[in-house]
Amino acid sequence: MIAVQHVTMQLEAAGQTVMILHDVTLDIPEKQMVAIVGPSGSGKSTLLGLIAGLDRPTSGTIWLNGVEITGLREQAMARLRLANVGYIFQSFHLIPTLTALENVSVPLELAGDSHAWQRATELLHAVGLGHRVSHYPVQLSGGEQQRVAVARAFACRPPILLADEPTGNLDSTTGQQVIELIMALHRDVGTTLVLVTHDHNLAASMERVITLRDGRVESDQLAHLQHRVSYHQP
Repeated sequence: MIAVQHVTMQLEAAGQTVMILHDVTLDIPEKQMVAIVGPSGSGKSTLLGLIAGLDRPTSGTIWLNGVEITGLREQAMARLRLANVGYIFQSFHLIPTLTALENVSVPLELAGDSHAWQRATELLHAVGLGHRVSHYPVQLSGGEQQRVAVARAFACRPPILLADEPTGNLDSTTGQQVIELIMALHRDVGTTLVLVTHDHNLAASMERVITLRDGRVESDQLAHLQHRVSYHQP
């Protein structure tokens, strides 16, 4: 489903070469739930963005659903991402001039879904926001905005869902609700779920935990089913 092969990412800053990721290789099979953890600056969000095709690595290859994305042009990458990837940003990234319903409808309309508004309405009801369809992002709480973002990410039933610190801007109670929602939709749709998090309890509820440190894979562990815990923030 996802294959990252010998990926390196480096940037030039103030005349210095900064290594963000160094020779990262990993494979994530279909429907697996994976947490990517590690200290700040370890390359977690960079890796997630590369998997989504939001940026290109300095070297190495990345495959999504059998397609190598590292050589794709932007238009082809956008089409592949629309059909295969849902992305949840920590800062929501809703379009401020669109209502909740319109925000969720955008990927459906881009995909040519003739029932975009009906599907978007159903999704907003599924995330508990049926009464907020006509509200703009500024009229919604942080938790409500993140739920709109979750509905948008699932709109096209993507086989891959990527989430970058999905609870990072939320209080503990709202964060727990959002994660339970993501995991419920994951079970219903059968997506491959990869999320970046600093939350150890959330990571422990995943099937697999990949730890990055200084741009390298420090550990890659499968959770024993009997030891997995239900997500609960302190």
